[in-house]
Amino acid sequence: MESGERSTVSQAPDVLRLLHAGSVELEGQLIDASNTTLRATLSADGMTARCVYKPIRGERPLWDFPDGTLAGREVAAYLVARALDWPLVPPTILRDGPFGPGACQLWIEEPAESSALVGFVPAEQVPADWLPIAAARDPAGNAYALGHADDSRLARMAVFDALVNNADRKGGHILTGPDGQAYGVDHGLCFHVDEKLRTVLWGWAGRPLPEQVGPALTRLRSALAGRLRDELADLLTVAEVAALDHRAERLLDAGHFPPPPDDRSAIPWPPM
Repeated sequence: MESGERSTVSQAPDVLRLLHAGSVELEGQLIDASNTTLRATLSADGMTARCVYKPIRGERPLWDFPDGTLAGREVAAYLVARALDWPLVPPTILRDGPFGPGACQLWIEEPAESSALVGFVPAEQVPADWLPIAAARDPAGNAYALGHADDSRLARMAVFDALVNNADRKGGHILTGPDGQAYGVDHGLCFHVDEKLRTVLWGWAGRPLPEQVGPALTRLRSALAGRLRDELADLLTVAEVAALDHRAERLLDAGHFPPPPDDRSAIPWPPM
């Protein structure tokens, strides 16, 4: 947001007001995205901010997710992260735009000096503070490892992905914001009732959950018994909301990160 200078992501009330009420000026399309994804500038009351606008009409049909539901799932992911009190998802709303209703999410501008948290590195050069999760080779046959930092921000995101049943946590969907937070984006393929978890964040599989996870999941389950359930009812099916609550209960009972599945692909393609 700008009013002489750009604000930080943490100024959520102002950001949400701008997302809801700002006039939308399209800047261009992100051509690598699977669905229509547009970058735009929002302006209202002397403030401006960049956003990502994903119109529902630009969603590609999928065999396992109902048509026209991806934008709602993006918003649901933000609401769940907010209920957990984890700043993992940029402020996201549903609103009308130049191409009709769609998801509108605050744009995260990564600082040029930010270090990668996930990626492919030469097999013999995996950083000491990284967790390798898969082996790979480049076209020349050189050995690489896919891995991620052993970072508390990512560990929390791994829990979040298990909770919302994220079917598409690619490395490119993890951004470091100017405030130092790690943000997850592209949550259109979440909340399915069937097990769909596919992620690059398997480094903690089977390990005990961090201490702060239990209280956060308890907060979420409490919220699901009240206002949050009503908010999600406009975005997800009754069965999907119930499955979310069940996954929270299961994580609390288990007390550890889930293991990767052995009956389907555990890592999305492409991983980055």
